[in-house]
Amino acid sequence: MTTVLAIETSCDETAVAVIKNCEILSNVVASQMAAHSQFGGIVPEFASRQHLETIDAAIAQALTDAGSDWNQIDGIAATCAPGLVGALMVGTTAAKTLAMLHQKPFLGIHHLEGHIYACYLSQPQLQPPFLCLLVSGGHTSLIHVRAPGDYHSLGRTRDDAAGEAFDKVARLLQLGYPGGPAIDKAAKTGNPDAFAFPEGKVSRPEGGYHRYDCSFSGLKTAVLRLVQQLEATGEPLPVADLAASFQKTVAQALTSRAIACATDYQLDTIVVGGGVAANSALREHLQAAASERQIRVIFPPLKFCTDNAAMIGCAAASHLAQGRTSPLDLGVRSRMPLAEVMHLYQPPTTNQPVSDAFAKSGESP
Repeated sequence: MTTVLAIETSCDETAVAVIKNCEILSNVVASQMAAHSQFGGIVPEFASRQHLETIDAAIAQALTDAGSDWNQIDGIAATCAPGLVGALMVGTTAAKTLAMLHQKPFLGIHHLEGHIYACYLSQPQLQPPFLCLLVSGGHTSLIHVRAPGDYHSLGRTRDDAAGEAFDKVARLLQLGYPGGPAIDKAAKTGNPDAFAFPEGKVSRPEGGYHRYDCSFSGLKTAVLRLVQQLEATGEPLPVADLAASFQKTVAQALTSRAIACATDYQLDTIVVGGGVAANSALREHLQAAASERQIRVIFPPLKFCTDNAAMIGCAAASHLAQGRTSPLDLGVRSRMPLAEVMHLYQPPTTNQPVSDAFAKSGESP
């Protein structure tokens, strides 16, 4: 069994978890959402200071909740890319310090790989290959998961990420921050067919459209222009209808591309990760479309859609079980393609045992 203490500080959540393979022993999240909401978005310098103030207490609480001491920890992990550089440095510095102090292996984890592993927390027997629809505030991608650590991007957004579009439209409709939950709540009393918005197809130079890529900038602009037209009438804005129509358009765009991609690559499972995975319209549209084609869809539990350390710990336990560790001079990166995830690790050591649990689940070295 592989037990990891994991730290996640890529953005505005100070999160620490203790994970035994994919079993959650503790999961602590100190959210900064309320503090950043006054600014209408994330302020990087403020986020870093908040991480510094809360990380020690979060680590102590995670160990207490898990009923663990350092002798029971096999490795210490932290998100090292991508994310806000200052925030990432807080988490990785803490993890490296603890690793040296307690003589434990250190692992630097790619944040997007963590979102893929979020589904393993509820589906530990999940086996590649499968398609991952990764949708968050900063990323929207279709990823072919061929094996643990072997990821190939098949589609992506060409401009705004889906979560970013939610935040911008929510600000336009004066619904507050974060935009995803605010729009989802407002849409519950709205008519999703009240307004027709463009899905945002991406043209190919040789003609036609990219089958898996998407664009949300035009959709955001279409909502803006409609709002300006409606405001010119002097009547109150139909906020619920606008939210519902926008949300439906995003859900349909993501669903059509994910289904097309899974079908073309003959993948019978779609895993969804990232904050937008919590959106009710996306869950409804994707589940309905997938069931018609006998494709299984796996969404993480709602609390693991947003940033958390449990998903980072699950990814770290997988790598550590296969003998992979990261050098202590590993740096942080604001951007890093998921395809480069294996660059974070040193070659496996020959004397490090492989966890029986991960071997049984198919993740052999």
